[in-house]
Amino acid sequence: MSLPVLVAIVVLGIALSVAAVHFTGGSKPATLTDPDQALHRFAEDFPDEMVATVRLTADAKTAFLDLGRGRTGIVHSIGDCFLTRIVMAADVSVSRSEETNTIQLRLTDFTWKGGLFRFANAGDAQALLKALEARHAAREAV
Repeated sequence: MSLPVLVAIVVLGIALSVAAVHFTGGSKPATLTDPDQALHRFAEDFPDEMVATVRLTADAKTAFLDLGRGRTGIVHSIGDCFLTRIVMAADVSVSRSEETNTIQLRLTDFTWKGGLFRFANAGDAQALLKALEARHAAREAV
């Protein structure tokens, strides 16, 4: 078999494999359909944690869970998978955005730095911002 024919077969095989994965839903990003899904996904990694409140972002890619004792759980979609974290006051830096329903969250975790999170209503954003700022202010006072 000649080299050009072999290269063409390999390229065609790779292209067909990528197309098959894409068209069967393998490249579809994960989203959270409701707070119960976020609770279930978080419980897979942290089964002993009790969650008081779940707040979903407007794009349904991130959920913030109030765990009490100065801790917040996060379920965030990356590609077709979910990342889960528990953050404490020392792990987070939060700032306001120009929009009333948006917050900027920065983490000290090198595997995920946080991001800009927009909520469907300003009440959820303000409640989360207030909780995170209170924790952040308490940390700076010490």
